[in-house]
Amino acid sequence: MSARDIEVKELHADDWQRLRAIRLKSLQESPDVLEGDFDAESKEDETAWRKKFAKLTFLVASYQSVDVGLMSIEVLDGDFGATCWIGGCWVSPEVRGQGVLRAMFNYVDGQVPVRDWSKQGLGVMEDNLLAISAYEKLGFLVMGEKKIANPELNTFYQRMIRTAK
Repeated sequence: MSARDIEVKELHADDWQRLRAIRLKSLQESPDVLEGDFDAESKEDETAWRKKFAKLTFLVASYQSVDVGLMSIEVLDGDFGATCWIGGCWVSPEVRGQGVLRAMFNYVDGQVPVRDWSKQGLGVMEDNLLAISAYEKLGFLVMGEKKIANPELNTFYQRMIRTAK
């Protein structure tokens, strides 16, 4: 599999059930690295899921018609000049390292002529070294000091920034 074999699609409010399914799957599989709560989000109704589209753009990556990746994009004036913030970025464990993340960022980069997604920021848990390495391979640079993610658990995240190619 390569990034060319992966279909990336932007979801819309009418795709709320598809978003819900992959988001809940991601929270079950990676609760320690994603912001969110499976129990709370699994109880949200259609209206709540549709409201998420007012603030965020959601991308889903599929391989052989199976959803294997998810990403949200928020337009903002962020740290270190970021024009958008990447969130909820997740790739199914069975296909990690096989081009899914690259395919999603290729889609983001392709949108730069029509959207201001030219300087992308994200936060990654400081101990998620595999994710940090994957982001660095895509051109992300570690920026600034780590920030507290959860004071009760004493966990931190690292900000990273990338300029679209």
